[in-house]
Amino acid sequence: MTIDLRSDTVTRPSDAMRRAIAGAPVGDDQYGEDPTVQRLQEMVAALLGKEAALFVPTGTMANQLALKLYTQPGDDVIVGAESHAVWHETGAGAANAGVQFTEIGTDGTFTTGEFLAARKPRDHLLYPPTTLVQVEDTHNRKGGLVWDRGELERVGAAAREHGVASYLDGARLLNAAVARGDAPAARCAPFDLVSIALSKGLGCPAGSVMAGSAADVARLTRYRRMLGGALRQSGVLAAAGVFALERNVERLADDHANARRIGEAVAACDAVTVDLERLETNIVVFHLREDGPDAQAVVAAAREAGVLVMAFGPRTVRAVTHLDVSRADCERAGEVLAAAAAG
Repeated sequence: MTIDLRSDTVTRPSDAMRRAIAGAPVGDDQYGEDPTVQRLQEMVAALLGKEAALFVPTGTMANQLALKLYTQPGDDVIVGAESHAVWHETGAGAANAGVQFTEIGTDGTFTTGEFLAARKPRDHLLYPPTTLVQVEDTHNRKGGLVWDRGELERVGAAAREHGVASYLDGARLLNAAVARGDAPAARCAPFDLVSIALSKGLGCPAGSVMAGSAADVARLTRYRRMLGGALRQSGVLAAAGVFALERNVERLADDHANARRIGEAVAACDAVTVDLERLETNIVVFHLREDGPDAQAVVAAAREAGVLVMAFGPRTVRAVTHLDVSRADCERAGEVLAAAAAG
């Protein structure tokens, strides 16, 4: 049996989720007439403590919609190092919104001081104005790193003080909330706009949801259509989200425990470095020392042994746990990856 740890997007709907999808009442969402979409949006708005919410097909579209909402071509957007917006959206920020990104910090997070030092004023003769600051929590490329809640609050407050919009790319926000024991709304409160993904740890086949003020969501609805994201009877997808929010949030802690098992197994290998202190959620990123196999060799060896992982760089490997892998699967995967890294 193959153990697929390439991403938490590889999950397949459970039989119960499929039944929920099949039985969903639907309507035309472009007319605001799909009751299941409406229910999902209301659930997410309440969960995240915002006035309104909007269902969109993908997390990348959510990130692009935030740019359309808050920026103009030529604007500057501040993000953390190796953010999804810069590394994993095929240049969409430049192509769709015409913005440039300023990456700050070193580990995917940044301080309020770093944000303010990088912010460019709107009225400068030469500088592109900073109109948006974007935070990714948890941070994908940094091993599912969880932001300190106090820093989230300070960054959000500084953005408001200086007239900069704020957006939380919370694709895996619920992982962060479960890991820290926070209410999701508390982690969202500092931000004007937030998104969560349904298709990652929650196990849905597609979809993300954005939440913010009613006025912003109304504008986003137009931009969603502009980017080709307006759907019809999308309740068949929203039903999976409703199902997942009701059943799959608390169990994210199981994924975190399984990731820890993998992390501890590979950390025991002399050829590997991994930051176990920051391994709080479901993403394990480990680095291979120069005197051992490289990432492609480890990925290939693991595949031969029935474990699928992803090369995240020449000497960096990522494994992601999810609801379709068990504790035993992850214990086995840890053994396989440690052996592959040892050569």
